[in-house]
Amino acid sequence: MGSPRKEKPDLQKKVHEVAHKPGVYLMRDRFNRVIYVGKARDLRKRVSSYFLPSKLAQADLKTRAMLEATWDFETHIVRSEAESILLEGKLIKEYRPRYNVSFRDDKRFLLVKIDLSEEWPRFRLARFKKDDGARYFGPYPHAGALRQTLNFMRKKFGVLTFGRGSPTERELKSSTYQVPVRLSEIGAEQYRERVAQAIEFLEGKSREMIAALEEQMRKAAEKMDFEKAAELRDMIEDLRDTTKPTRRFVRGSLPSTIDPMADVQELADALRLPHPPRVMECFDISNISTTHVVASMVCFRDGVPDKDNYRRYRVRTVGGQDDFASMAEVVRRRYSRVLLDISETGNRRSESTDANAIV
Repeated sequence: MGSPRKEKPDLQKKVHEVAHKPGVYLMRDRFNRVIYVGKARDLRKRVSSYFLPSKLAQADLKTRAMLEATWDFETHIVRSEAESILLEGKLIKEYRPRYNVSFRDDKRFLLVKIDLSEEWPRFRLARFKKDDGARYFGPYPHAGALRQTLNFMRKKFGVLTFGRGSPTERELKSSTYQVPVRLSEIGAEQYRERVAQAIEFLEGKSREMIAALEEQMRKAAEKMDFEKAAELRDMIEDLRDTTKPTRRFVRGSLPSTIDPMADVQELADALRLPHPPRVMECFDISNISTTHVVASMVCFRDGVPDKDNYRRYRVRTVGGQDDFASMAEVVRRRYSRVLLDISETGNRRSESTDANAIV
């Protein structure tokens, strides 16, 4: 007789302990696996909204299923909304929760890359940080603010953004295409001094420059030039978003959501097995046109991939596309070989274990 099912805890009391601060929250199921990651400007307001009776009544099917599967939650406070966006994306990529859709693909936040080994270094956008000797800044959660910041740097410091290699003839001669000065009038060394100033700006040494822009904004407002004042206000906000120091979040900053034995136990419960399976071997058939039929077998031991025992088969006796007959051939060959090895050695090989534990 199985053990009685645990009663789902009441999380409403726990909600009152959540701080009114920005951060991320993680919903966990009864096996303590992360099933959803979200961000919030105010964690208390956001998390408490999930447990209101009206929320469950009005929720869509996905949200309702997520809330019914939630047995616990945890919160992590950060210093700003930008940090919450970065941490949310990092955790979703790491844990791949079943109820999250955004960030589960390979989309990444933008970085700024500059290769100082080039004669005329350029500030370029990138999504991946490579071990190529270049300097990288970021990641930046607000792509629009970052692009506006690069435009500002181009005008303020006279540096090249985008493109590759040495300046083109147009870039050298024009004072409006990329930079407000003609690069042909300065040398590479003078240009590198401008690059150094722009790097300091990206590193956060921007207080005096932002203060100067704020003064320009106030003067524009005093002159009733509200359009110019609004433009400067938006620029200041973009610069602050980009140059404000943010922490970098790395993998492993939270406990792993993967619990192989818990997953195996859940499978055993779903299949009503008397014991959790120690070894699982899974087969798949692939048809390449009608003449080349192959099969693959993957093996899991105690819920963990056992890649040394992965196998590939070429189907020999089946003509055309017949997945059932092909599967029958491959399964017969696999376990005929296992039984033959057992009869020859007198011992069960580690890969065969107990036949009743192979699914």
